[in-house]
Amino acid sequence: MRLRFAPLVPYALIALLTACAGQPVQNPPSETRAPAHEQARAQQDFEQFLATLQIEDEPLAEFDGESDYALPQLADSVIERGFALMGTPYRYGGTSVKTGFDCSGFVNFVFRKEAGLELPRSTRELINLDAPLVKRDELEPGDLVFFNNRGRGRVSHAGIYIGDDRFIHSSSSRSGGVRVDSLHDRYWRASYLEAKRVLALAPELPHATAHR
Repeated sequence: MRLRFAPLVPYALIALLTACAGQPVQNPPSETRAPAHEQARAQQDFEQFLATLQIEDEPLAEFDGESDYALPQLADSVIERGFALMGTPYRYGGTSVKTGFDCSGFVNFVFRKEAGLELPRSTRELINLDAPLVKRDELEPGDLVFFNNRGRGRVSHAGIYIGDDRFIHSSSSRSGGVRVDSLHDRYWRASYLEAKRVLALAPELPHATAHR
């Protein structure tokens, strides 16, 4: 079974924001952005942290009380892939490592590669997926989190929850592309809309990694 490191992401990882395909770009106050040397040190800390982890066998979590749900393994795969893309540049409309990603392009790429899911291309379509809604205090690694601009307007951004009240996403070109943010940061706390458990829509686990 994959490592269950998602809820333990180091607090050293700091990050910022912006928008997605079809949405206006908005940056949080510049004083919240981490200097480049801090981001590099955070990445080193994360790599050292992973080296200390032990493989643990865990039973699959139950999703609806009737059958086993493959969330833990799939979530670890999704988050591992997301971290492998850390630092990939932001590009409006981008959908690949070569071109860079916008926020929905990043989400789409990760879930297609690791969960075998072909998700909608835009955040407006993503938020309308027929997937279970998740309460803010019941978020699990692998859930999709959605935002607008400080409570104004429609959905404009999406990311992947990684545990410890943090999420990974493709932010703006100004703030470094794929990176990690905290849901407690002022901008994200004010902008939070809702979350959905998209992994509930994933194919059976043996087929989920067929697109690697």
